[in-house]
Amino acid sequence: MTTASDLLVACLEAEGVEHVFGLPGEEIEDLLFSLRESSITFVPTRHEQGAAFMADVHGRLTGEAGVCLSTLGPGATNLVTGVADAHLDKSPVVAITGQGGRERLHKESHQALEVVDIFEPIVKWNAQLTAPEIVPESIRKAFKLAEYEKPGATHLEFPEDVAGETIDASPIPQRDQVRRPDPDTESAARAARTIEAAERPILLAGNGAVRTRASDRLRAFVDRLDIPVVATYMGKGAISDRDPASLLTLDSGPDEEAARAIELADCVVAVGYDIAEHDPAAWNPDLETAVVHVDHEPAEVYRHYNPEVEIVADVGASLEAIGENLSAGACSLWCADRHDRILEHVSAPPEADDPVTVRNVLPLLREAMADEDVLVSDVGNHKLAIAQNYPTYEPNTCVISNGLASMGIAVPGALAADLAVDANVVAATGDGGFLMNAAEIETATRLGCAFTIVVFTDDDYGLISAQQVDHRGESTGTTLSNPDFVAFAESFGIDARRPETWDEIDRALSEAVSSDDLTLIEVRLDALRSDSSG
Repeated sequence: MTTASDLLVACLEAEGVEHVFGLPGEEIEDLLFSLRESSITFVPTRHEQGAAFMADVHGRLTGEAGVCLSTLGPGATNLVTGVADAHLDKSPVVAITGQGGRERLHKESHQALEVVDIFEPIVKWNAQLTAPEIVPESIRKAFKLAEYEKPGATHLEFPEDVAGETIDASPIPQRDQVRRPDPDTESAARAARTIEAAERPILLAGNGAVRTRASDRLRAFVDRLDIPVVATYMGKGAISDRDPASLLTLDSGPDEEAARAIELADCVVAVGYDIAEHDPAAWNPDLETAVVHVDHEPAEVYRHYNPEVEIVADVGASLEAIGENLSAGACSLWCADRHDRILEHVSAPPEADDPVTVRNVLPLLREAMADEDVLVSDVGNHKLAIAQNYPTYEPNTCVISNGLASMGIAVPGALAADLAVDANVVAATGDGGFLMNAAEIETATRLGCAFTIVVFTDDDYGLISAQQVDHRGESTGTTLSNPDFVAFAESFGIDARRPETWDEIDRALSEAVSSDDLTLIEVRLDALRSDSSG
């Protein structure tokens, strides 16, 4: 006989879980002690939101569900933002929350909320573990649904009285993931005819092109057909930005050359495209563009995204089947000149007298990072700069939240990335997003993590401020004050720098990224320097 708590942890072990991120609580006491006796490392974080973001980024990078854990009430509600981020960013996550004993849940009770109801809109599946007997099936189902394309979050609530009950049961073994079938031949032929009839076809690589590990076959498809490619922010790296076919992302280039290219296109092959990322009305405003939809699920019903052909099948196999119906070079790489202009634009290092902006820092950061190194971006003005101007050469090496687009993901996300990948990791964040989860620096030091945090400082919620100025000519409610970030970082016992000149910034990035230390670099943007000096 074993307790339900021990059984749940054995089920997590059977799923291959190595880390559980979360906060301790009275109602999950049994579960914490069961974890202590297991092969799984429980990582106590400083906030449940940080724990959920860690699980989110782990799931996105590995394709295996990250696990986050909280107690009931405020612990559970603090998980919500990170779980919702996984939901809209299509990251596999299993969230587990504690709950009081069932004998008190029928009435008003301390910290007791209807947590299952709270999570219902932001998860793929959601249940309370009402008896020990259902633990193995529930854990297996939670992981299977979280990881099944399109992935997302699932949630299980574990009452404390159930956790302590005994049972004679064992985990349900993992099986191979369900695989989508190959596309039907007629749909592949119709898609090929649609592309062949176009004068200016273009491929739009979305999150699903990376998420489904279809990058190799996408690259082969592009190379064979000479079709230009533009990526969504979360599709960065599906094709190498060194490839002459790449136009980086939808907003990249001087005068938004990539956006102009997709507006000129008369056929868009949308591969793994989630419209939550980028509104298709921006590139198909007149409803005149023929769309070929290639994904694991049918297209969302939307006036500006009504595909001529939908192929709902394995993404890589679908591209292969379409390509077999087209001759080599069929698309003629009709906007190759734009690639050269865009790449030259984003790769030029700053001159000595150039202003210190995120855009101008990025070529130095890119130079400091190897192709396989991972950049985790927070949300704000810097995210837009990274999405548009940071060349990406491999899939899952530029992590951007663009479904929910939640601030505060970079530091906990970089911690999870450092645990998940064998490469250097950089967290890029603004001063607003940084302080939302900066306490996770302590978690990172406790775990011995080694990554670089770059904090772009302008004492402002800069993205909102810029939008207000664009709309109204002025901004309000966006200004901030900040601590001394170097002293703040050093209080955690980590190295911190505030370089001033371009040479100092270049040297600081190069040394930090390649080191085996946890480092913070504060880059004070010139708008702030001007304000400070004036």
